[in-house]
Amino acid sequence: MSRTTLKSCLGSAAMLWIVAPFVLGDPLSKDLPALLDEYCIDCHDGGIKRGGLDLDGISGDEIGKHPEIWEKVIRRMDARQMPPVEEVRPDEETYQATLETLTAYFDSRASESPDPGHVDAVRRLTRTEYQNAIRDLLGVEVDVFELLPKDESSHGFDNITVGSLSPTLLSRYISAAQKISRIAVGGDQGSPQIRVVRVPADRTQDERLEGLPFGTRGGVVIDHTFPVSGEYEVDIRLSRDRNEEIEGLYEPHQIEVLVGQEKVAEFEVKRPRNRDFSKVDANLKARIRVQGGPQKLGVTFVRKSSSLQENKRKPYDAQYNMHRHPRQAPAIFQVSISGPFEADASDAKTGNGTPSRKKIFVRMPESERDEEACAREIFAGLMRRAYRRPVSEEELAGPMGFFEEERKEKGFEAGIEAGLSAILVSPRFLFRIEEDPAELEAGSVYRLDDLTLASRLSFFLWSSLPDEELLEVAEKGELSAEGGLEKQVRRMLADPRAESLVTNFADQWLHLRNLDSFSPDLRLFPDFDDNLRQAFKTETRMFFNSILQEDRSVLDLLKADYTFLNERLAKHYGIAGIYGSRFRRVELDEDSKRGGLMRHGSILSVTSYANRTSPVIRGNWILENIIGTPTPPPPPDTPSLDDMVISESLPMRERLAAHREKKSCAVCHVLMDPPGFSLENYDAVGRWRSWEGDLPVDSSGGLPDGTEFSGVEGLEDGLLDRPELFARTVAEKLLIYGVGRGVEYQDAPAVRAIVSEASASNYKLSDIIIGVVKSVPFTMRKKP
Repeated sequence: MSRTTLKSCLGSAAMLWIVAPFVLGDPLSKDLPALLDEYCIDCHDGGIKRGGLDLDGISGDEIGKHPEIWEKVIRRMDARQMPPVEEVRPDEETYQATLETLTAYFDSRASESPDPGHVDAVRRLTRTEYQNAIRDLLGVEVDVFELLPKDESSHGFDNITVGSLSPTLLSRYISAAQKISRIAVGGDQGSPQIRVVRVPADRTQDERLEGLPFGTRGGVVIDHTFPVSGEYEVDIRLSRDRNEEIEGLYEPHQIEVLVGQEKVAEFEVKRPRNRDFSKVDANLKARIRVQGGPQKLGVTFVRKSSSLQENKRKPYDAQYNMHRHPRQAPAIFQVSISGPFEADASDAKTGNGTPSRKKIFVRMPESERDEEACAREIFAGLMRRAYRRPVSEEELAGPMGFFEEERKEKGFEAGIEAGLSAILVSPRFLFRIEEDPAELEAGSVYRLDDLTLASRLSFFLWSSLPDEELLEVAEKGELSAEGGLEKQVRRMLADPRAESLVTNFADQWLHLRNLDSFSPDLRLFPDFDDNLRQAFKTETRMFFNSILQEDRSVLDLLKADYTFLNERLAKHYGIAGIYGSRFRRVELDEDSKRGGLMRHGSILSVTSYANRTSPVIRGNWILENIIGTPTPPPPPDTPSLDDMVISESLPMRERLAAHREKKSCAVCHVLMDPPGFSLENYDAVGRWRSWEGDLPVDSSGGLPDGTEFSGVEGLEDGLLDRPELFARTVAEKLLIYGVGRGVEYQDAPAVRAIVSEASASNYKLSDIIIGVVKSVPFTMRKKP
């Protein structure tokens, strides 16, 4: 009998008959090896082991002995990637029945013996978590990214590999704690501090900047915390070109300095007669009085009449470079903030100064005799929030020791500042510590206590500390009670701090952070500038936030009839009728080229090269972030496309076809390239195109399950035909981010349960988040 005939004989009934006893724990029947031989062994025997999978070696074992292998099989079968499209495959009924039987077995085992996997007991706060924690604990807005080094990323997120604290990093944390404590208390600042903020060199400054008054153009808005009310100096430098001349300075221009919306200083800059530009901005300095606390400092130009030169000639939207994009008006290069030079004494004598002082000094001592009791009350409240639990007298003794020592020399507030610094460098603040019960044996699985669960929940949804309500609920033991978790999740998602799910989770999941390093070839894309880069990011953030705040289905991320635009982005997309720098929700026509994530300029840009699109990168992004079945890393000897002798004049499809002639390349490219090709109507900066050079764009593509279509609409429809796959990917990404480790085979039953329950609401994002929070990996822990 031929191979094809044998495959035909082994139909749905036969496969179910074979799988059933093997699922029940019996050894594999004698007929299953024949089935595996026909469908699987050619690629997954002991010699080839494609994808590192050897099914031949386990064909005689019980299924329960190899859960990791069989969960891989389930995942690939679920996405219809096994067997490959070019091979003879089981029919759909067989796929469904086999998957149901296999998953039922493993889900039943997981229900009887939960396995939450391993999470490090000690995990350091990331920079984002540290910054948010400082904001919520002390009311201080500081740019921690200037104080602490970048966190390493793993499994797509930066909160995974954060278990260590090197001596160098500890030194940075000590310096940060001292600076933050000094700002928060607002005491003696010592010598004036200086902060320099530089505007991106490729930012066009011809239009009003969001956050600045109408009638202005360009400049920068700086979020800055002034430690005390008093006098500060603002120093402005203008952009220069390679010849050291100030760009666009053809006539006088007015510069304004604003705190909030109030003008506090103004200057006039003129073109020098002798072309000596060195002195033009030498005296752009102003001493200003500022109220202590977080403020928005704006530096901008007064917009000129539209009849003047700066608006006469606009060859490009982008204008920031002498040789390719000459500025038509001067621009801000950097702003320095120095001070305080003279502090107001009133703030130091009352507890009613900056927002941080109001949070710290819950009461002031009535006399010197009252100072110790007052300090104890202050530290007890701060430590409870900082450590995310009640504190003991022994723990309180540490900050009190620093307080007493500093108070003797410099007074009460200096002592509070010293004690606060000690709190901010304590391992109980810097680390999220999950202590295993001493009485449990290694390998024991147990439910997290409510305080630990509250900490997991707040850092998941807010990337920050639990608030007072969450702490109180946890302390009373009500968080793990019936309905307690869901109630808190819904409350926390409605809080503005849930924006962290957008700026932290979505930014990393969707690779939006890569936009900052994306710089296309300006000879090919002369209109690209930082304004467009930031507009890309804002569109996707606002779009994801709308799904979150409107409690919509995650499927709307794939296909939507609206997006968020300002004039700059609308021009880039070719959408008329949108004016101004303000982003607003825009309803789209049925035939619009915009809408879901895969039509966003942000996604299309970060999945391209500087000079061309990349169906490979785009296709792999779809496999990894939408379908959830990323390809394995290429072998070390695999050449890149540019290393192979392939003519650049060929269309991209033909170039990749030549690349796939190498067998080791074809294994992955047959999965990646088809979905990537469906996005070829979008160029490397996300603009719609119908032609690539002299040839029409060929956007015919497909999915790993063999579905074929053309264009982004076909891709979206193909993905929505199997909505559970995208819902599973979203659930897994949220689980990775929420728990702080990669998803493992033992998590598969939990993920399936999350997706199954969320299907009742058509996969609402809130229901998937609640499912993650209630899951075994999130609520339980295994003692190592």
